[in-house]
Amino acid sequence: MIKKILVPVDGSETSDRAVEQAGKIAKICDAKLIFLYVANINQLAINAFLTDAILAAVRKAGEVILERAEKSVPEGVEYETHSETGAPAVMILDYAEEIGADLIVMGTRGLGVVKGVLLGSVSQYVIEQSKCPVLAVK
Repeated sequence: MIKKILVPVDGSETSDRAVEQAGKIAKICDAKLIFLYVANINQLAINAFLTDAILAAVRKAGEVILERAEKSVPEGVEYETHSETGAPAVMILDYAEEIGADLIVMGTRGLGVVKGVLLGSVSQYVIEQSKCPVLAVK
């Protein structure tokens, strides 16, 4: 049974489509949606190069993306939002395990001239390493 659906969001078109599909699944399964935004910032960059103003802007961008995801939640579906910093693929997998996700629904992205054939590096890594099923939305 699917009760917790983790939906990593990044503001891309494929991420928006993943939010939509996750909402449909959550409605059918009476599952909770958990949106996760990961700012791709490593600890070294935070300590060495980033100012408080830049970090605040990164946090604000994440809030905007999460708010957009919230607006797509079907009526009656429970949800929550979370924001993290770090390597997106690793953070997604760690968070999925932490919350006991039953399913991850995430967008893919095209790469260069082979757009539409290859998955993005984050989605590919999550698919290969996840302990729960992953639905990759084109």
